[in-house]
Amino acid sequence: MQQLLPKRVLVSLAAFFLALSVWAIAPAAQAFDNPDLLPDIETPVIDLANFLPSLQEEAVVKDLQNFEAETGWKLRVLTQYDRTPGRAVKDFWGLNEKSVLLIADSRGGNLLGFNVGDALYPFLPRTFWVELQTRFGNLYFVREHGENQSIIESLETIKTCLRQGGCRVVPGLPREQWILTLITSVLGGVVLGFAAIPRKDGQILAWQWALIFSPLWGILFIAFGIGPVVSRTSEWLPLFRNVIGFLLGALVAYLSPVIAQSSTSET
Repeated sequence: MQQLLPKRVLVSLAAFFLALSVWAIAPAAQAFDNPDLLPDIETPVIDLANFLPSLQEEAVVKDLQNFEAETGWKLRVLTQYDRTPGRAVKDFWGLNEKSVLLIADSRGGNLLGFNVGDALYPFLPRTFWVELQTRFGNLYFVREHGENQSIIESLETIKTCLRQGGCRVVPGLPREQWILTLITSVLGGVVLGFAAIPRKDGQILAWQWALIFSPLWGILFIAFGIGPVVSRTSEWLPLFRNVIGFLLGALVAYLSPVIAQSSTSET
């Protein structure tokens, strides 16, 4: 019994210190959702994480104010790290169905987050915001261009699309995305080429097989190779390269039996 008493005392002391530490830490947690972090003067940009240089922040503030006066759309920017005003920004800025709140927080896998009013979805659908986040908020873009440029590029894209009456996709064709469309175009050509290889004597093209496989190579070439290009840019060079890639893929696949036969005969 006497041996159990010290153990109970130690357990009680441990529980006491644990409760004391939780009580002491709890008030500090309020800093994660602190309306006192809001500025005294209303401004469309609250840069708590210091992502924007002073001169650039001033330019963004004026630009967003002019854009709101011109179009009626309200764009707001909040950068945060270990401190945030939380939901208090909604009343501070009067966010409504015509508002977009861009939140930049480097603690996650993607820098950007968007709170979008319902009135914007007919002009900028949900897929637009997902693509916008992945294009300018990914770690590679931020590492290469910086947090400030990620914010600026996102705002410019939103403003451009709203001025022209909306966008189904994010304008512009990054090199990585174009390479993906080129690969799918070449694969579509390869499928067509293999399907069109003659299977009978005297036959030049197996059109029946090419038509049978048309859903596959058509999806690869038209939907994934051409569609993303024409919907994001008016430049003809990426489109021309994808068409050439499709034709070359089809030609190489179509001539593959002849190439294999010639190499075998040489051996």
